[in-house]
Order: sequence, then C-alpha cells, then structure tokens
Amino acid sequence: MIKITLKPGKEETLHRFHPWIFSGAIQSIAGKPNEGDVVELYDSKGNFLALGHYQIGSITVRVISFENRQINRTFWEERIQQAYQLRLALNLAENPTNNTYRLIHGEGDTLPGLIVDIYNDSAVMQAHSVGMHMVRKEIAEALVKIVKGLKNVYYKSETTLPFKAPIEKENGYLIGNSSDSIAMENGLRFYVDWLHGQKTGFFVDQRENRSLLEKYAKNRSVLNMFCYTGGFSFYAMRGNANLVHSVDSSNKAIELTEKNIALNFGNDSRHSAFAVDAFKYLENIENKYDLIILDPPAFAKHRDALRNALQGYRKLNAKAFEQIKPGGILFTFSCSQVVSREQFRLAVFSAAAQSKRVVRILHQLTQPADHPINIYHPEGEYLKGLVLYVE
Repeated sequence: MIKITLKPGKEETLHRFHPWIFSGAIQSIAGKPNEGDVVELYDSKGNFLALGHYQIGSITVRVISFENRQINRTFWEERIQQAYQLRLALNLAENPTNNTYRLIHGEGDTLPGLIVDIYNDSAVMQAHSVGMHMVRKEIAEALVKIVKGLKNVYYKSETTLPFKAPIEKENGYLIGNSSDSIAMENGLRFYVDWLHGQKTGFFVDQRENRSLLEKYAKNRSVLNMFCYTGGFSFYAMRGNANLVHSVDSSNKAIELTEKNIALNFGNDSRHSAFAVDAFKYLENIENKYDLIILDPPAFAKHRDALRNALQGYRKLNAKAFEQIKPGGILFTFSCSQVVSREQFRLAVFSAAAQSKRVVRILHQLTQPADHPINIYHPEGEYLKGLVLYVE
C-alpha cells in the first residue's frame, strides 16, 4: 500500500478527526498512487495516522478509517450497517408511512465521497470520488444485503465524479432494473425520476421543512418557486391551502409536479403549475400570495461564485418581500455549501431592509437528521433556511 508522509505539524487535523488532507500538507509519497487507491497516512515521525482514498486535486486524501485495518467487503458492510441503524433510530427506515430517506451522507456517515438515497425498494447512489467509484459494486451488494426490502441500486455519478478523473463515467443499474417505484414521505406519495432528474431525483433534505410548511398552509395562497417535483406544493395542499401555484423553469419539472399532485389529490382545482423563469414570474404578483417558498438551486458551487451568489439571494428575496401580502410568511433557503449561515442571513436582511417591510424570524432551518454533520467536519453543513413573518 502507498505510504504518504505529512509535513511536521500537519497531522494535527487528523488528531482532530478531520477527514480531509490537502496537497500542501504532504511531505512525501512513497510510490505512485493511482487516483482512487487506498493509501496510508503517517506523520513526519513515522506514526500511523489514517487510511484514505487518494485523489488528484487540492483535497488529496479523503480519510475512510482512522484505524489501520483491511478495507474490504466487511468494512463497507459495517459502515453501511451503522448508517442504517441510525435511520432506524430516526424512525425513517422500515416506517410504513415513510420509505424515503438519505442512507449515506458522505463525511456525515464517515463515508466521504458517497451519497445514497432510498426510495421505497430502490437506492440511488452517487460517487463524488474515484475511490468510491472503484468499490461501487461492493457497496451496491452491501446495500441490498442490509437494507430491508431493497431490490434496485441505480448508480448516478456521471456528473458528480471529478471531471478530470481518468475513468469512464457512467449511469446505470448495478442491481435490478426497475424505475417504477412510487416513493412515500410522511404519508404523501410521489414519483421520482432518478434517470433524468436532478441530484438523485428528489430533494430528500427538505422533508422536515416541508412538514413545517404544512402547518402554516391552512387558508393561505401559496407560491412554490423553483418547485422541481412539487414537494412543498403537495405538503401545502395537504395543509388545506386555499390555492397552490408551482413555478419552475423546467417543463419536465412541471410535468412531474402535476403528476405528483394528481397522485395525492386527483384533479384538485386548487393547484396550478407554470413553466417560467422565477425572476420573471416574481415581477408582478403583488398581494396575490401570503405564503411564498424560495428554494432555488445552489447559486454558488465554489468560492469564486460567492459574491454573485449573495447578490442573487438578495435580489430574489427582495422581490418576494416587495410582493408578498401583509401578514405573509416567507420560507427562504440556500443550499450553497460555500454560503455560510451568517452570509445568507445578511443577504436576506439586506433584502428586507430594501423593501422597508417589518420582518420577524419565526424559524431558523437546517438539514434533517438523515443528512448528519460530522462534528469534526463542519463543512458538511450546507442547507440553511429562514421562516419569516412579513407585516
């Protein structure tokens, strides 16, 4: 196995169990590792530190074990079993009213570079590192062995693997071949398009926030911007909203939203959907809605885009503040990891000040428990949201 020695003092992050080693921390590499290889990490005095997947880039090693042990099929099964036990404890797995949850959340489940979402009897797996790509079949087999009732494992990593990696990127079934499953979240049913949809096909991370919205929806006129497959919309419908309008720039997203509404509520005239640009739609909705959801895709995927992202959040929220009815409630989110909680809050504060409305914070929101944050890896906190009362 390839041995990597760190510069003096650079082992301190590993002593604090942070799972990343950056290229600048490396003193020497004994051999020529291929991207995705498991490597051993040592301090400058020759003491063992950890095992990890080697990769090309600023993050050179993602730690998978702080113990010197074999990385084999048993290892992967143990880690997946630990993650599954947590979801059982959270009453998400093996729950008759909920068969949708995140089973593996990268560093949060001590499996950096791996994402697995469960939809009924299907798992959708994404690899964000070559190391996880190399063991995709072993992981798929472990998933079916451990997760009760799992029949299909779909691998969707064509757009998530490092773009310079010397491998053939692929999407496809590793086990099974069915895409006909209807998933369920808190008793609501929905179709998931993991073959063509964004991410793994559904935004599982908003489950608790959708439930909170349901409690505020009664007798309100609801606007769900960036609706994607309609998650917030069908919770608002069940919450007895007077009307729910779903807006997304994607025609396919609107089609799937309408299918999901029909699946749960039939031909309910309270709901309408529109395929149109969000900013354009928000230009002229004054006093039409008293509950608005702003859940845009990530405005910044890297730090170079941070400034423009913050301007985007200010502009988007300012439009909502200007247009929402007095006494309205705004659910607003950022899923950009590089945007901190404080930066997002400041952007929303600036938008509120610009509108000259009286605004109160009712809730400060984050990602749910099946998207755990490794306490040694605060970078894992990415979703932040605010629920605001606008006078």
